[in-house]
Parts: sequence; structure tokens; C-alpha cells
Amino acid sequence: MRPDFQTADGYAKQQEVNLSKIKDKEGREWFNRYGEGMAALTSGIFIAIAWGIGSSSQSWSIVFYLIAFAVGGFVKAKEGLHTLIAERDLDVNLLMIIAAIGAASIGYWTEGAVLIFIFSFSGALETYTMDRSSRDISSLMDLKPETAVLFKDGIETIVAIEALTVGDIVLIKPGERIPSDGVVLEGASAVNQSSITGESVPVDKGEGDEVFAGTLNGQGALFIEVSQLSESTLFAKIIRLVQEAQSEKPASQLFMERFERIYAKSIILICLLLIVVPPLLFHLAWDQTFYKAMVFLVVASPCALVASIMPAMLSAISNGARKGLLFKGGAHLENLATIKAIAFDKTGTLTSGKPLVTDILSFQQLDETEMLSIAASLESLSEHPLAKAIVLEAQEQGAAFDRPSDFRTLTGWGVQAQWKGDLWKIGKPAFLDDAFRTEELKAVIDRLEREGKTVTVMHNSQGVAGVIALRDKIRSEAKQAVAMLKALGVQVAMLTGDQKQTADAIGKELGIGMVYADLLPEDKVSRIKELKQTFGSIAMVGDGVNDAPALATATVGVAMGVAGSDAALETADLVLMNDDIGKIAEAIVLGKRTKVIIKQNIIFAMTIIITLIAVNFIQGIALPLGVVGHEGSTILVILNGLRLLRQREIIQTKRVGKSLLKVQG
Repeated sequence: MRPDFQTADGYAKQQEVNLSKIKDKEGREWFNRYGEGMAALTSGIFIAIAWGIGSSSQSWSIVFYLIAFAVGGFVKAKEGLHTLIAERDLDVNLLMIIAAIGAASIGYWTEGAVLIFIFSFSGALETYTMDRSSRDISSLMDLKPETAVLFKDGIETIVAIEALTVGDIVLIKPGERIPSDGVVLEGASAVNQSSITGESVPVDKGEGDEVFAGTLNGQGALFIEVSQLSESTLFAKIIRLVQEAQSEKPASQLFMERFERIYAKSIILICLLLIVVPPLLFHLAWDQTFYKAMVFLVVASPCALVASIMPAMLSAISNGARKGLLFKGGAHLENLATIKAIAFDKTGTLTSGKPLVTDILSFQQLDETEMLSIAASLESLSEHPLAKAIVLEAQEQGAAFDRPSDFRTLTGWGVQAQWKGDLWKIGKPAFLDDAFRTEELKAVIDRLEREGKTVTVMHNSQGVAGVIALRDKIRSEAKQAVAMLKALGVQVAMLTGDQKQTADAIGKELGIGMVYADLLPEDKVSRIKELKQTFGSIAMVGDGVNDAPALATATVGVAMGVAGSDAALETADLVLMNDDIGKIAEAIVLGKRTKVIIKQNIIFAMTIIITLIAVNFIQGIALPLGVVGHEGSTILVILNGLRLLRQREIIQTKRVGKSLLKVQG
């Protein structure tokens, strides 16, 4: 029997503190999310009151208009003044406030107040949109567990997750979040991993299965051995990536911000000229020219242009996050839309990365167990997937092995070490000494490689001791993923350090024509550079430390989230949180949709601005109509960007023998 919970008082106090923090946080979030909208609504109410009493009390009407100005315009005025004072620059917020004050100064109180109301309302809508877009990503932060139940010497104790160390055993009760990455020691349950992998269906977990911090335990109790410190968990890595995604702006948005400041100064200058020049040169009435200048200031302001990009970009990033696609920023989503070719690392990406021993052939009258003993001894200090597969096979077959001496690894080739007084080498066939190459050996290697197997040759001072063949299982979704990419018009290549015949066999099975084999890590970088010269914009998909340089070289680097190394996750621009390479086609389609919607927004915004300016100069336009036209266009581009929040699935269909992609609404 497990002992009952023994720190109830401490737990209650901790829960009280946590509840207080949650309430404070919820209050701040509510204000940030709805405060601007409430201010806009309050401003509208005061405008209605002012307009209603305008005929009976002009002075009280102006008082209510002033209150509407203050309530509705406070946030935008604060932002505009901050830009002016802190950055010594002008932005669209200040233009709108100036236009509203200018309209009021010549007696157009209603028009000025309506301008403030609609401007603050569109700002509230944009704030809501940005918040709604980023909520799917930033909500991950709220899933981080604060405490864990440490099980030690039969006693359960609540500790902060930062206090957990590798090897600790923690108890996760039904409905609780898993506090750290680890391995299940005891118990069985279904774990909801949607916060990590995007999988909507809970995954059954039992003894020996891996679990991740931040995921939600189901109905069973689990005892888990901690495998990562809190700052090193996959969840912690995701949070770091989220912070990068929220802070990074795409090149188009940075350009738009620079353009906004230059454009705002130009509008102010033209507005001043419209106020001063016509009365002096053409003897027009000052109040008439001032009114027309205020209309120009409103309709020419780039509000819609400024709102054309980031709401759409964040909506798309949020959409991707729900599908297990974690972009580190809008710039990478933008780049993904231009991808012409994509290169996959083979092991751990197109394949599961867990090769199995398939053939053991002896050349020195060694039996299978002796071969495994020697091979496992040599590979026991190596971290290479093939080495781990050989060691695992030896363990399963009960073959004894021990540590070698003078161990040395030659990256991309194999390992060598002293074992029982002899120098042994194991690795690629090319690693074999020339003196030991025979026609018989060549025939064996050729046959195994034609079967798509990876061949390792083991030899000592006497010659070739044997050959071990391994086969990496191709991912179930790999073939369809390649077909989907081709249907999008994206060329597919495979990069691997494996032998050419093995690589060609797997490439043929997956339908990949461009196969580059026998590559060292630096060779992968060279191939990526060559592909960039040929296709212009390319992506690279990988999972290992040796893939990091190639990921950094590609236009867009894509890493496997679960199986990927720290180096790959840090270097990549897009992380596949559930390791589903079939999602890459969806990411590209999402990038293309985003690009189309941003183009629509910019063209629409520019058309409205140019049209309103032209109408104002040709025959004049009423300030309320200018306000509605200008701010209405801003609201429409925001809503258009919000369409990217909609979930859409890509399905593959066949028609007349050709693969086609369709986007399901």
C-alpha cells in the first residue's frame, strides 16, 4: 500500500498562494485583453450622450465630447507620444489624435469624437486579434507545472520542480500535469500530449514509456523516473522557442514600420501645406482648407497598411501551433512560402532513427554470439544510432561485452579501439583497410546494400572479422509526405552519411530522385549551398547534432521536435512538435496562404487610401465618411488576417494518375 499524502497543510498553503497568483494574473490579462475595447465602448456612450443633448445644452455637449476624447483616445495618445518622445518619431496613432483635435478645434466635435471612437475600436479589435492569434502559443506557458510530488523512501513530498534531479521518482495522480520529462516506472494511463505534439488523442503510457513535462495525465496514477532537469525538458525548450516566435518580426513588417514613420512625416508636411498654401495663394477660406486638410490627414494615414501584416502573420503562427508546427517567427513562415526544394536528412527524419540488426556474417570462424560480443564491446562507448542498435541486439541475444581501451571515434567513418590486445575497427566499408578488400567481401556488401541495408564491416590485424547489416525502418508517413511536397511543386532531395546503394534503395522506395550519400556533416553543408544556387530558396529537415550546420545554411531549417537534438532545435526555424514530416506540406501551404492574404491586405489598403485621397482633392469628402472609409478598411484587413486562424487540413487525392493537393476548409 502507498502511504497517504503527508503534507496536507503545506499543500493547502501552496494552493492558496497559487490561487492568489492566478487571480492577479487573470485580472491583468482581462484588462490587457478587454480594457481598450471597454474604453472604446465607453467613449461611444459619451459621444451618444453629447450628440443627444447638443441641441439643448451646447456647453454640456462639449464636456461629454471631451470626456469621449479622453477615454477613447488615451491609449493611442500615450502610444503616439511615447514614439514621439522616446524614439523622436511620428506614428499613425499621433496622426489620428492630431486629426481629431484639429476637427474639434474648428467646431466639428462630433466628427472628431467619432474618429476617436472608430480609431480606438479598430485598435481594440487589432489588440484582440493579436491576443487571439498568440494565445494558442503563449498558453503553453500556463501549462508549466510549479510543483511535483516527490516519492522517496515511501513518503510523498511536495517540492518545486526546480528541486528535482535526474533519477528522482515522482508520483503523478489522475488529472495532474507531468512535472518533468521522464520514463514510466510503474502504472498505466492515457496522457494528453497535445501541448507538446499537437496530437488530439491521448496516448497510452505504461512501464518503460517516455513522458514529457507539461502533458496532462489521464485516469491512472504514474510513477516516473525524472530524466531531465526542469530547464532542459522539451517543454522548457518549447517555451524558449515561443518567446522567440513572439518577439521576431518578418522582413515585410520591419519594412512597413520604417515606411510608416517616413510616410507619417510626409503626411504631416502635406497637411501643413494644405492648411497654409490655399488661403495665401488662392484666397480660400481658412476654415474650409483646414477642414479639407483634416480629412486628408485621416484618409491618408496608413492604419490599414500597418495592420496588413502582423495580425495575419500571428494568426498563421497560431494556426500552425495547433497542428504541432512551431515557427520561431513570422520571417520563417514568410520564407517557407518561397521554398522551391527541400532536403531531408535520412536517419531519424525519413526513417525512425532506430535501426535494427538484420544480418550477421562471420569471416573468421566466429559464431553469431561472438561477433555480437566483439561488435558491442567496440561500440559500447559510441552514441551513434547504429552503435546503439548493435549494443541493444547484443543485450537482447544475451551476448556478453565489456569496455574497450584507447577508444577513438572518427566522425562519419566509424570507431577503433584496443580490445583483448588487438586493434579493432568497425564502421563503413570505406573505413576498411585496402589490404583486406576481397571480391567475396565486395559481393556480400553489394547484395546487402541493394536490399537497402546499412553495412558495417569489422576487422582487426588479421583481416575482416565479419559484416553486420542493419535496416532503419522508414517512417509510415514519409512516402505520403514526399508525394505531397512534389504535388506542391517542391523538389525533394535526401542527404545521408549512409552508403550510396543503401541510400538509393530507400530513395527509390520513397520516390526521391535526388539522393546524396556518403556525406560527412561538412558535405551536407556543401550540398545545401549547391541546392540553394540551383533552386534559390530551400528548406532542410534534420534531427541530429550533425544536421545543425546544414539547418543553419538552408533558407528554412526544420527540426524534429521529439527526436531532435538540442543543437537541431536551437538552430531550426520551424520545429515539428510531433515529428510528423507530413506536416511540412501543410506548413508550406500555410505560408503561401499567409503571403496571399498579406498581398490582398496591402493592395486593398493602398486602393482605399488612394481612392479617398483622390475623392477629397477632386470634389471633397465629409470627415465622417473619410473616418468610416479609412477605419473601416483597417477593420477589414484585420478580419481578413483573422481568417488564417481557421483550421484547414490538406488531403492528398489522385486524378488521372497525377498527385494533387487540396485544402479542406
